[in-house]
Amino acid sequence: MVCVLGVRFREAGKLHYYEANEEVYGGVRSVIAETVRGIEYGRVVIGPKHVDAHDVVLTSYGLIRPGNETDAQIVSQNKQLAQSAYVRCGERIRFRGLPMKLVECEYTFDCQRVIFYFTADGRVDFRELVKDLAAMFRTRIELRQIGVRDEAKLLGGIGPCGRITCCSSWLGDFVPVSIKMAKDQNLSLNPVKISGLCGRLMCCLKYEHDQYESVLEQIPALGEYVATPRGEAVIVGIDAMQRTVRVRLQGFTEHTVFPVEEVIAIDPEKMPVAP
Repeated sequence: MVCVLGVRFREAGKLHYYEANEEVYGGVRSVIAETVRGIEYGRVVIGPKHVDAHDVVLTSYGLIRPGNETDAQIVSQNKQLAQSAYVRCGERIRFRGLPMKLVECEYTFDCQRVIFYFTADGRVDFRELVKDLAAMFRTRIELRQIGVRDEAKLLGGIGPCGRITCCSSWLGDFVPVSIKMAKDQNLSLNPVKISGLCGRLMCCLKYEHDQYESVLEQIPALGEYVATPRGEAVIVGIDAMQRTVRVRLQGFTEHTVFPVEEVIAIDPEKMPVAP
């Protein structure tokens, strides 16, 4: 068993697990910790909690100390510096005529690094821009190209559902989403209706997909022949959540709905169904 602390360094950012001393970090709401980017201020969202060492992936970096009110003030000041740096960087991008869109800027807690996030259609030669920024800010400069999903996560917004986008409010990691998930849920395949603000398939298509998959495994597929209480039929529709199937009975044109439990798959060769 190991005592861990779950820390986020951004709102809805990736969750990092640190090994922690329960006596020192018990009840702590924020911490100063080492990360791959340097010294960062993070918000404690889990722990201290004792878990099996095989159940979590601990970061190779360590905690420095619990956070305090002064640290929160420093973070607020850094955000103001980042806003100014964003404007100045945008000016240099336009001066250099670079084909890139600046999305966000942030300082690390110790101000030893300034990170600029941008999007672009292809690779961008920003070496001269880095020189300009290094001379301007007198600190380490990092330019990071991100995708459209990461851009939506950083900028946030209101999704088609009317709520704040999941990626910017609570979703720590993106999950793979495929068009098959929309098909399994019998959703419209119109890209406009199943795409989020980023233009990619909505992350929420994944949330209930496991439930749909488990139900669909127990239900004959579309076009399969089944035996029903009213005779043999072919399946023309499935409602996985209601656990019902819509069928066309042999010799009839209208459709009838039956619970899944009342239909049994049969060999299609034994039953020619009239169109």
